Amino acid sequence: MEGTMTKVSIVGVAQTRFEERIASLAINELVYMVVRELLHKTGVSMKEIRSIVTASQDAWDGRTISGMTINEVVGGYLNAEAKVAADGLQALLYGAARIMSGEYTLTLVVAHCKESEGTPHAITNLMFDPFTQRHLGLDDVTAAALQARRYMRLRGLAAEDIAAVAVKNHRHAKKNPFAQRAGDFTITDVLNSPILADPIHELEAAPQSDGACALLLASESKARTVTDHPVFIIGMGNATDAYWTDRELGEAKALRQAASRAYRMAGIEYPAHEIDVAEISARYAYEELMAMEALGLSEAPQDMLARGDCEIGGRLPINPSGGPLCGNPVTVSGLVRVVEAYLQLTDQAGEHQVHGAQTALAHGAGGICGQNQSVVILRRE
Repeated sequence: MEGTMTKVSIVGVAQTRFEERIASLAINELVYMVVRELLHKTGVSMKEIRSIVTASQDAWDGRTISGMTINEVVGGYLNAEAKVAADGLQALLYGAARIMSGEYTLTLVVAHCKESEGTPHAITNLMFDPFTQRHLGLDDVTAAALQARRYMRLRGLAAEDIAAVAVKNHRHAKKNPFAQRAGDFTITDVLNSPILADPIHELEAAPQSDGACALLLASESKARTVTDHPVFIIGMGNATDAYWTDRELGEAKALRQAASRAYRMAGIEYPAHEIDVAEISARYAYEELMAMEALGLSEAPQDMLARGDCEIGGRLPINPSGGPLCGNPVTVSGLVRVVEAYLQLTDQAGEHQVHGAQTALAHGAGGICGQNQSVVILRRE
């Protein structure tokens, strides 16, 4: 993905505040809000955008071809519109590929989900084998609990090590006006919150959430007519692992592969020293520590966390926004990581700004126990 291919930049972003339930707005109205805000911020008109990639899932929307619900409000009529039924970061990869092809100068990328309108257990149960596993009542949280237990055992981690992630992220979220859940919780508070599936406590899992986000991709030449501060995508990687019963759950092999591809494209050799801020799609607290290892950011993430290195103002801030643990709906989480990374690199992150950040990492994940992984590296000019 080098040589003559067009460079891709992000020229603007928009997101809703994430809430447990947004009953006053239908899905198309929710998406309309972020698209309208994005166009206003960038000064780009809808008629200039001929390429659109959206992220949503039929089961969560409660209808087939979920992208059709928002087709008009994203400008999909008579244009090149495609839907990705996966994490929003995969929609970004698709949109970036369109720009890199030279066929389009602008691509709108949108992700939405209203978890409040579905039944999480029934929906995530659909991920499992219909003949032998669905009948066991498995869902996303029970599979995550099995992975968490395996990871903790392999690394010799205590419950307090995992709870510390939740403490840090909820404290960061207090500075993020878009966060759904925030607070000055202690490790004791986290471990005293209700058990969802042992060893995962309520404050160690993402809450039910509604919301949407959008961003605008542009070729380098087009970007310079839209903004004085483009943020360039310098590396991308994606990998899919084996089915969850056919792999070592305590190791994030697919994430290592995705990160390796993104780093190679970006020319990064020592990510722990070359990345200034990372937004990680950890919908469960233990996933953040797993991801830090697989991304090459730390061999002992629990020690890094204990030293304060992952705090805003620390050596390598992780999830200064609070991350998905503080509220982003599924399918939206990965794209929000890019939105937050963009805000950091353009000094628009407000109270949770990481000062001086030049290079950022955004991560997205989906599937049973993170079967599919995506990594994007962003850099300010």
